[in-house]
Amino acid sequence: MNFIIYDLEATCWEHKHPSQVQEIIEIGALKMDPYGDVIGEFGRFVKPVYHPSLSVFCKQLTSIEQSDVDRAKEFPDVVEDFMDWIGFYDDEEYLLCSWGYFDREALEQDCEKHKLPYDWTAPHISLKHQYREIKGLRKPQGLKRTVLKEGFEFTGTHHRGFDDAVNLAKIFAKYLDVWQY
Repeated sequence: MNFIIYDLEATCWEHKHPSQVQEIIEIGALKMDPYGDVIGEFGRFVKPVYHPSLSVFCKQLTSIEQSDVDRAKEFPDVVEDFMDWIGFYDDEEYLLCSWGYFDREALEQDCEKHKLPYDWTAPHISLKHQYREIKGLRKPQGLKRTVLKEGFEFTGTHHRGFDDAVNLAKIFAKYLDVWQY
């Protein structure tokens, strides 16, 4: 089984209005084998179609520039590449692992928006919630705080898909034999 440690970034606003629908703008992931070794990397921007202009808040939070998403492919093409990279089309066994449920829900929602199947997102665990149980914490913590608390250096830029996936992989590998799936 391969473990897909991934993180998404999405369109966002400081004061969200009901008409503002979030869309994925970045997918970052590492593929790890059962021994915790990285065997692949995936990092792509996604061009939003419902709200193609990123808000100032979103650009500041993620450090993603408008030009990054303007040059990107739209979600159907990027998610097809992601599914291929995961090994979905080769019937490889995989488990999607993210820090919380937002990432899986965002994948499902964007698949629905583009009339694509999303059953491939079902093999998923929230490392955030399992970590809370493992450590006996009252409430889940943020990724950056957890990485630092575990004694790792937080590398890269927080709220960037690929960088957050790299940092999440540190926690995943440390507790490799503890995760429940």
